[in-house]
Amino acid sequence: MGSAINFLAAIPVWIYILVVLIIVALRDVLQRKHTIQHNFPLLGHFRYWLETIGPELRQYIVANNREELPFNRRQRSWIYASAKKENNYQGFGTDQDMQEPGYVFVKPAMLPLKLDSTHSHHVKNGNDPNHYTIPAAKVIGIYHNRKRPYRPRSVVNVSAMSFGSLSSRAVESLNKGSYQFGNYHNTGEGGLSPYHKFGADVVFNMGTSYFGVRDHEGNFMMEKLIKMTENNPFVRMIELKLSQGAKPGKGGVLPASKITEEIAEIRQVPMGVDVVSPPYHSAFSDIRSMIDFIEEMAEKTGLPIGIKSAVGKTDMWEQLADLMVETGKGPDFITIDGGEGGTGAAPPSFADHVSLPLVFAFSTVYKIFQKRGLTDKITFIASGKLGLPAQAVMAFCMGADVINVAREAMMSIGCIQAQICHTNRCPTGITTNNKWLESGIDPALKSQRFNNYMTTLAKEIIEITHATGYEHPCQFDMNDVDISMGDHNSIISLANNYGYLKTIVPYNGMKALLDCQYLGGREIPGEKVA
Repeated sequence: MGSAINFLAAIPVWIYILVVLIIVALRDVLQRKHTIQHNFPLLGHFRYWLETIGPELRQYIVANNREELPFNRRQRSWIYASAKKENNYQGFGTDQDMQEPGYVFVKPAMLPLKLDSTHSHHVKNGNDPNHYTIPAAKVIGIYHNRKRPYRPRSVVNVSAMSFGSLSSRAVESLNKGSYQFGNYHNTGEGGLSPYHKFGADVVFNMGTSYFGVRDHEGNFMMEKLIKMTENNPFVRMIELKLSQGAKPGKGGVLPASKITEEIAEIRQVPMGVDVVSPPYHSAFSDIRSMIDFIEEMAEKTGLPIGIKSAVGKTDMWEQLADLMVETGKGPDFITIDGGEGGTGAAPPSFADHVSLPLVFAFSTVYKIFQKRGLTDKITFIASGKLGLPAQAVMAFCMGADVINVAREAMMSIGCIQAQICHTNRCPTGITTNNKWLESGIDPALKSQRFNNYMTTLAKEIIEITHATGYEHPCQFDMNDVDISMGDHNSIISLANNYGYLKTIVPYNGMKALLDCQYLGGREIPGEKVA
């Protein structure tokens, strides 16, 4: 035995390496699954390795600052720097082609708004002079006399991202950061988890599988919804998800590899199988019965109820608006999800081609409701790459009262745009339930970084608002932004391009908003609180 060990020890290392390479080469030649490896033994492995790290190579080596999608390097750098409170400025002017089609020009006033005792610079958070929370101008649920109407404390909030799609520590970080900043946190359709309960206002998103408020066959149970809202008073609104921008007409998908016992219990689904939500709701079958369902939920929970949808055909939107005029009933808010959005997995054909991008989707729906005199009775929420100041301002100009951000929020807590969210191998631990990968997230640190990012985003939105001569983003209109048409260097206003002027939102100053806010469930003078 000893002589055999001595013999093996005497063999040079390069012999062992050569033997391993020969074995791998033989395996490559004999297998029939991968043509490249069969035709090019050993070398073929590099092709698959390079393909695996392709997104990272393009991000850091190949692509320039402005050419990547969904978010280019310049956009990501601004989010990262803002989250870390680092220098997020740029020098030597813009590096963008300002003549490219669709380029956004925000038009400043000759004299910006003068800040004095009449015009508040921003909403202070305690004694922090750098906190820039901007309360919403509209109160959601007032028109339909809901028992617990709600004014969002921030016009910028966290969009629907489920626990399960996101890791527990990622959800916890966003919720704690939302509490620090003052925005609401949308649960996504995965149900209300323990990680949504760290102090922030919550919007309960309810999809076609009714996770958390269903029986084991997937049928909606009103009793569970009532109990959930009564036991969790921080749930301030319910969002009925009809579809989402990344995959309208398809239900959500949570791969079996990402399902833990905790997720299975919260969602009331079995372990070991993919969770595929149906594309349609079983609790209603048409627009009229959807309105009845909305009214029943509002009556039994007291909360404002809204719908979230991507946009394509307009016939059902017109029917909804007509029925709202006819009955005086319907959703308290409408969330328009642009086709360019999406944090979840989706077939490329859906993500790339099905549903309109936000600017077309939002303008289409807004005009339908404006034509019927409903835009002052509904709060419009916009979602779709709006976590950057100029894009947010454009949405406010078009009629959005509130905006939601998703992927930008993920980046603020460490997302590197690896684009493998659906594989359970997210390297940053944000979109995986792998405990080792998830352990890299420190909620105490990441929540503060999210708070920093939201503070910076709100700060730049309000500074652009002041530069255009206004105090609050609700005062923007469709003539405050021009877009480049890309031909003969011409530009055109949003009003001329989309064919409408947004409805004026009543606004009596920032002080009036502060006098009638809901803060932590306390009753504030100026509004009726249940």
